[in-house]
Amino acid sequence: MEQNYAELADNDLARLARDDHDAFEALYRRYVTPIYRYCYAHTDNVADAEDLTAQTFMAVVESLDRYSGMRGAGNFPAWLFGIVRHKCMDYHRAAYAARQQPLDDVEMADPEPEDVEERLTRRAVLECVEGLFAQLSPDRLEALRLRFWGGLSMREAAAVMRRSEAAFKMLVSRAISDLRERCVTP
Repeated sequence: MEQNYAELADNDLARLARDDHDAFEALYRRYVTPIYRYCYAHTDNVADAEDLTAQTFMAVVESLDRYSGMRGAGNFPAWLFGIVRHKCMDYHRAAYAARQQPLDDVEMADPEPEDVEERLTRRAVLECVEGLFAQLSPDRLEALRLRFWGGLSMREAAAVMRRSEAAFKMLVSRAISDLRERCVTP
C-alpha cells in the first residue's frame, strides 16, 4: 500500500520517518527550502547555508526518536527550527567568515520591476535594510529571520525563541517599524 505523505500532518510524518525513508524524504522536501533560507539569512553564503542545512537534517535523523511530538504533543516546525537555530549559533561561535552578498542578489520570488526608477528605489531600500541588520537588537533580527526567511508562523517562531506569541509579534513589529522609519520614510 503506497502512502500519500503530502496529506499527513508533521507529527504523523515524523513518526513514520523514523523507519520509512520515503516518509523522511517527504519531511525533508517539506522543510528544506525554509531551513535553507533561514541558514542563508544567518550566513550570507551559499556553501555555508547548504552545509548548515545538511547538518540540520543529519541532526534530525539522529534525534527523531527523541522528538516529543511522537507522543502526541509538540510542534514539529518549532522543534526543527530549534535544531537549525542551534546549528547557526554554533556556526557563528566557530568562526564567521565575513563574506557578504547583497540581499538583492539572493533569488527572490518577485521578478525585478520593469521601471528603472522603481528598481533603483527598491535597491536603495534593500541596501538600507541590509545595512541596518547589524544595528537591530539580536532578538529582533532573529525574529525577522525565523518569520520571513524561515517562513514560520508567529506561533511557531515564538516557540523557537521561547517567547509568548504576543511578545514575538511585538519583536517583529518593532523590528519592521525600525527598518521602515530608517529606510522607507523620507
